[in-house]
Amino acid sequence: MKTKRGLISICLLVAVLALPAALQAQFTFTTNNGAITITGYTGPGGTVVVPAMTNGYPVTLIGFEAFYGNQTLTNVITSTNLVSIGDFAFSGCGNLTNITIGSNVTNLGVAAFDFCTSLTNVVIPNSVTSIGTNAFASCHNLASVSLPNGLGSLGFGAFNNCFALRSVAIPDSVTNLDGEAFYCCSSLTNVTLGRNVAIIGDKAFFLCGLLTGITIPNSVTNIGSEAFCACNDLTGVYFRGNAPGASPDAFLYTGTATAYYLPGTTGWANFAQISGVTAVLWNPQAQTRDGSFGVRTNQFGFNITGTTNIPIVVEACTNLLGRAWVPLQSVGLTNGSFYFSDPQWTKYPGRFYRIRSP
Repeated sequence: MKTKRGLISICLLVAVLALPAALQAQFTFTTNNGAITITGYTGPGGTVVVPAMTNGYPVTLIGFEAFYGNQTLTNVITSTNLVSIGDFAFSGCGNLTNITIGSNVTNLGVAAFDFCTSLTNVVIPNSVTSIGTNAFASCHNLASVSLPNGLGSLGFGAFNNCFALRSVAIPDSVTNLDGEAFYCCSSLTNVTLGRNVAIIGDKAFFLCGLLTGITIPNSVTNIGSEAFCACNDLTGVYFRGNAPGASPDAFLYTGTATAYYLPGTTGWANFAQISGVTAVLWNPQAQTRDGSFGVRTNQFGFNITGTTNIPIVVEACTNLLGRAWVPLQSVGLTNGSFYFSDPQWTKYPGRFYRIRSP
């Protein structure tokens, strides 16, 4: 019996030792300076786990065209040893529906995932500082993407022709939004620009036909050629600082777009002539000292005055520390005035109000 147990233990040990060899057989790779680069894949597809170690060395790079055009992949999981996904690494993997990017990856290469037409959602870890040119171009079904807080470089055309992308938030770490970054993202309705974006590149939002409004932070100094060209539904561009430089065709074919600027900012006298977009002072104020302020016919309300027809949103919250602001009403200041009333005011022990742009 002792001998048989020993034989069983030996068989199990052999089986365990054989697993890495089977896994390695799915990949081709090179070794350089004690690290592994995956150069190709020959496995059956489906869910593929890129190993953390091979031959005793860490797998740190998925190399140039390693999985290029592979139609058998559906799900890829990478390890924390991985630091870079190379140029065209997964380009044209049309059935890839999910990619788990390791938490130590710093770079996504040129066209790393372009034409991955089955991707619907991508979470890019905060370790990533660089997203290459056309990295996710023509991912036609990509509806959601989370950009990392430490992102420094967002390459030319990074998300161009992502027809299903609905919302994007550019982190504060980005200073230059490269050309065609979101070119022809025809479902894009919500864009948040980080507080340090200085340049909006040529055709950055070209043909984003469902974009109705965008806030331009005071860090922006230049808006490139055709940056918002053919954004047919764009009605409001809300500037938070002085008038930036703008290409004469930056807002070409935007229909009824209006530039709204804040009191105390400068450079707006010639903005319409330069950009072709009418500039209007956005200056709503709640009137707290006239007869409108207070309780009237069981409703709390007040007048809001400002430039005629400017759009506003009135919001309320019950806790300023929680900052859970709830939109109550969206209107335009017809004839420069609007009376806001809140029939729900009696339901709260205390309520705060604010006015913001749409």
